[in-house]
Amino acid sequence: MAGPAVMLLGMLLFAMNDAMGKWLVASYGLGQVILIRSIAALLILAPFLWMAGRKPILEAERPWLQFMRVVFSTLELFCFYYAVMYLPLADVMTYWLAAPIYVAAAAPFLLGEKVGWRRWTAIALGFIGVVITLEPSSAMFTAPALISIIGTAAFAFMMLSGRSLRGTPDKTLVLFQTGGAAVIGLVAAPFGWTPITSANEILLLGLLGIVAMSAHMLVNRALKISDAATVAPLQYTLLLWAVVFGYFFFGEVPRLTMIVGATLIVGSGLFIFFREQQLKKRDKVLPSVPE
Repeated sequence: MAGPAVMLLGMLLFAMNDAMGKWLVASYGLGQVILIRSIAALLILAPFLWMAGRKPILEAERPWLQFMRVVFSTLELFCFYYAVMYLPLADVMTYWLAAPIYVAAAAPFLLGEKVGWRRWTAIALGFIGVVITLEPSSAMFTAPALISIIGTAAFAFMMLSGRSLRGTPDKTLVLFQTGGAAVIGLVAAPFGWTPITSANEILLLGLLGIVAMSAHMLVNRALKISDAATVAPLQYTLLLWAVVFGYFFFGEVPRLTMIVGATLIVGSGLFIFFREQQLKKRDKVLPSVPE
């Protein structure tokens, strides 16, 4: 039970990070929040990087793909915090949980992976869930909704690039994406900077990075001590926490369309995941059998 317990705790911390971020960007500039968050996260990561040495960083594989992953991860981060400024937390989380569906749809074209009719059906249902959540109308063309779609697409491409960088240590990947966010945050911070008047405010902003980095470490640890089929589906508990935190801290009541869309998205994502696990096991025994 250690793996699931660690994964559930990691998801809780990610949800706390998201709720804290939504609250902080209402009072401070977007670039300011991301800059301080990233600096705090890098401070937490520094001892682990020191123990690992410089080699994993200096000799990281495929530098251009590493760079593109940083671009996608930074774009995704800015889009997420922009979206939660204007949309309910559960809505934004629903959009982001659709990223694995985008990955499954793009993998045949970008990675050459084979996808059969079952997964294509699940992908189609997942996209329908996204459309339902967006509530097709003129409202879906507002800036927050469009930024959410861009953010989830960036998140999906970040996940796709991660599939091609399996040889890179987790700490190195996190360092690159956190460092990239810090650089862009430094550039954006002067625009909309809100003066910080007390040490408590600095601690609160820094806590955002500490919570986020702790969540990353817990998730990575869970994947190491348990198989992915056991712990990965637990990522969808994020949606439950988003509903709870959104209701108690921001007075947000889930819309019916969000619930229906989220059900389709989560169901599709789970089917795609377990189907991929099933095919991996089958290929080990019968590698020549097509899907």
